[in-house]
Amino acid sequence: MSGTVAAILLAAGKSRRMGSCKQLLPLGGTTVIGRCLDTLVAAGISEIVVVVSPEGGLVAEAAREFQVRVVVNSTPGGDMASSVRVGRDAVSAQASGVIVTLCDYPLVASATLEHLARQHDTSPDSIVMPTHAGLRGHPLLFPRFVLDELTSCLTLRDLTGQYRDRICHINVDDAGILTDMDTPEDYRRVCGSVLSSA
Repeated sequence: MSGTVAAILLAAGKSRRMGSCKQLLPLGGTTVIGRCLDTLVAAGISEIVVVVSPEGGLVAEAAREFQVRVVVNSTPGGDMASSVRVGRDAVSAQASGVIVTLCDYPLVASATLEHLARQHDTSPDSIVMPTHAGLRGHPLLFPRFVLDELTSCLTLRDLTGQYRDRICHINVDDAGILTDMDTPEDYRRVCGSVLSSA
């Protein structure tokens, strides 16, 4: 894998719909954030920035079990875009592409991340978006120069809309890119998927 691809793992969510800190829920012998970081490491991504909230001390502690940089989104009422900006600003200048991934999608396969990075090597100016069964999913890979355009008045959806002509869809055999985990019911389904694949 190219050494020019970094990753931002968004772990600053408040888990309101879950009712407890989703990042630290047990999953497959580790935690949700542990599984996400294991997947990034298995994909060969050496530069990983984890974004946590000011209240996310335990999440930061769990992340620091890995070779990552932890940063805090201290923006009052910070949304996803503000977390991405905080993470982006912590990524080294050497990274030409940045995968933006979320703890909400813990079933994404390492092969999918590898596929995103290979596509970046081929099309370094493209936003790489995975699809499965005809549906678009997460995570996305952004060229660094595109992510640098994420100002405080834009969301990620706004940004991809502005650069829609640069979006490159890649089909992956990975339902994990569609498996969002927000509620206790979602969590039970994710745990069932992990058990059935063990």
